[in-house]
Amino acid sequence: MSTPKRYTVTSALPYANGALHLGHLAGAYLPADIFVRYLRLKGKDVVWVCGSDEHGAAITIRAKKEGIAPQAIIDKYHALNKQSFEDLGISFDIYHRTSAELHHQTAQDFFKHLYEKGDEFIEETNDQYYDEEFNQFLADRYIVGTCPKCSHPEAYGDQCENCGSDLSPTELINPKSTLSKKTPVLRSTTHWYFKLDKHTEWMKEWIENGQLNGEQHHDPKAWKNHVLGQCLSWLNDLRPRAITRDLDWGIKVPVEGAEGKVLYVWFDAPIGYISATKQWAADNGKDWKDYWQSDDAELIHFIGKDNIVFHCIVFPAMLKAHGDYILPTNVPANQFLNFEGRKFSKSKGWGIEMHQYLEEFKDFPNKEDALRYTLIRNMPETKDADFKWDEFTEFHDNELVANLGNFINRVIVLTNKYYDGVVPEAIDNETAATALTSVKTVIEELCSELDKYNFRNAILKLMELSSIGNTYLQDVSPWKIWKTEPDSQVVKNCIHNCIQIVGFLSVVCEPFLPFSSEKIRSLLNLPKVENGDLTKVLDLFQTQQSLIPAGHQIGEPALLFAKINDRKDTSRKELIEQQKANLQAILDAEVPAHEPVKDTASFEDFTKLDIRTGTIIEAEKIKKTKKLLKLTIDIGFENRTIVSGLAEHYKPEDLVGQEVVLLVNLAPRKLKGVESQGMVLTAENTKGELCLISPKEVFGNGFVVK
Repeated sequence: MSTPKRYTVTSALPYANGALHLGHLAGAYLPADIFVRYLRLKGKDVVWVCGSDEHGAAITIRAKKEGIAPQAIIDKYHALNKQSFEDLGISFDIYHRTSAELHHQTAQDFFKHLYEKGDEFIEETNDQYYDEEFNQFLADRYIVGTCPKCSHPEAYGDQCENCGSDLSPTELINPKSTLSKKTPVLRSTTHWYFKLDKHTEWMKEWIENGQLNGEQHHDPKAWKNHVLGQCLSWLNDLRPRAITRDLDWGIKVPVEGAEGKVLYVWFDAPIGYISATKQWAADNGKDWKDYWQSDDAELIHFIGKDNIVFHCIVFPAMLKAHGDYILPTNVPANQFLNFEGRKFSKSKGWGIEMHQYLEEFKDFPNKEDALRYTLIRNMPETKDADFKWDEFTEFHDNELVANLGNFINRVIVLTNKYYDGVVPEAIDNETAATALTSVKTVIEELCSELDKYNFRNAILKLMELSSIGNTYLQDVSPWKIWKTEPDSQVVKNCIHNCIQIVGFLSVVCEPFLPFSSEKIRSLLNLPKVENGDLTKVLDLFQTQQSLIPAGHQIGEPALLFAKINDRKDTSRKELIEQQKANLQAILDAEVPAHEPVKDTASFEDFTKLDIRTGTIIEAEKIKKTKKLLKLTIDIGFENRTIVSGLAEHYKPEDLVGQEVVLLVNLAPRKLKGVESQGMVLTAENTKGELCLISPKEVFGNGFVVK
């Protein structure tokens, strides 16, 4: 493992079939922006690529529903999302498109290279579901039906989200197309499959130990636990994966006999990172191969947790199979960001999209960094997080305004008041040395956190830096001394050193709060932060030189942030209250959506069901699952083991002693290696929350429900 000469950073290509919301921003784009800006500040050679994923069934489906061409859909949302990113300071080196001719050529060349090797693909003919009304084969996620393992009525063609079982579409009971809502038919079709299972052995060594071709490639301990966990669970059961599909929208499969087929979007999209780099290199006089095919380059993918498998297993296997490409050294995937306790939902109006925030908060001072700060403070780095408007207000007023903004404003005001904005000369003193030593330590700690992708910890270090400044300023209290000694050297030392801290803040806040950085630099009458400036700051501590010399003329005072809870100007508070009122209106308008009554059952059918009362005596989570609990239930005459999808709704310890009603004569099924001997009865509300059905009074165990 050598120090890289250059960095290739990617963020997941968003589908161009809709606007992106704050959850997307916090997942793959804001963390990457922080990291890339940090690398630039250190003077590193880095390219950050992203762009619109403009192929796949999701786009054709939306186009059909709206009665327009797919091109109109992708043009609209590519432009909208690209502009929103720019407005929020997301500093891609290029935001490309997979509809570009260069990308089509790159993806086809990649496919042909693997195809011509002769041992990476297999060709198979099988039956797949076809929607006769929409005249197309259906992707797995566009087929729903009853799960054959837990009887959940809305399982997808690839997975049941109730019990966690992996499925194939043909296993579903009563399958329906999500397009026409009708039963699809099976039709024969031929496709190419990438032999992913062929890469199991080297990939295990690479992911578990960081070893590649007998050498240390990366440190697996630097990878997030949930990333490694998901990878290791998949490595035990890799299978050939379809690489083509029947569709008229996408990249044509460049081999004979593939008419009417395109490259599957999961294969096409990650190659978009390569084609985007090619375009950037052509535009900037660079060689793209230096960033993708050189051993002294480092590849890092920023994604959400739903893309871990593709970026840690599938795409690396493709790159290794090709033979010319480097593999990622880290994939710091984030978990999901929810919104006020619920998942983002465009159909229900729950959440806020990037462009919507920018429009509705257009008159909010420094709205971009106000949002960035809240998202960083609550970034879902290792577990799901929740965006709340009350926290937005709290972080803004108590930290951005009262800490960072307050310190900078006081220093700029005092410098203008005492010295007409000219930085005074300082003479070394013990108090200043102590303060600046602490500043150096905190900046180094901040850098260490960024090196480890700990962005929440890093921004707390930023706040600690301004807290040091506030404490130093308060300890000296120059306003008290100046009243009687306006020419005091103590005051000059204090103001000079505080100006240095403001200067340091203007540099180190740039990765997190780029708009604030630019404003601070303007207050200091300095040019914008440039590549390598952080390295210069760290060097200054070694030489003990000032960042901003004595005699430098700073600018006039101006507020960085305006308080939300302001008694004189209530407009910002009213804006937040309106956002909360909008959400409450959605909750108030929700009407329970009752499922339709199932087909008529005879009395004889009902008499077959043996439903009894019982008490949960043990409960524990099933490893490597999010939803499943293993329950031991006393039903009077014996104990039963039941696997139930309650883990997201109840803590195991809260279930012990709970009386329940359960079906005891359901045929046993194995779920994640545990045999379930029945089913606990629950009810589900409109939010998808499950609630146990229990006897109204203490009833005892084993009694039959009639």
